Amino acid sequence: MALAKVVSVNISVKKGQPKHAVDEIHLALGVGIVGDAHAGNWHRQISLLAEESVDSMRALGLKTLKPGAFAENINTEGIELKSLPVGTQLTLGDCLLAITQIGKECHNDGCAIQKATGRCVMPTEGIFAIVLRGGTVRKGDAITVVENA
Repeated sequence: MALAKVVSVNISVKKGQPKHAVDEIHLALGVGIVGDAHAGNWHRQISLLAEESVDSMRALGLKTLKPGAFAENINTEGIELKSLPVGTQLTLGDCLLAITQIGKECHNDGCAIQKATGRCVMPTEGIFAIVLRGGTVRKGDAITVVENA
């Protein structure tokens, strides 16, 4: 089995803007990602999307999709995020997250990607989490499902 890992970390400073890749993100308990527009004490502090899901959209003709195109904070590889139940805990580097939600509705009757292709992966394949233990997350960090959490 391939090692699950972080392939990109992405932030935006204002809501409604596409997220852009950065070298690292800092996670804080009760906040989420320090400096991200969606940080705060709520149940969707961090969004994660599998790179395999993004690849399925690239196969529909969106060849130039960049990390953060779906407003996701963390792109992953080698882990089927959408199959993890709410409550699952994940380590990313030295950080600990708990999954709080699977998918979400797109804003305004669909994002630009959905309008272009008739499909968007975030409503069914993106996941949301809260921070249980803060720290730094970088591209290449290992992701592990915490057993018996």
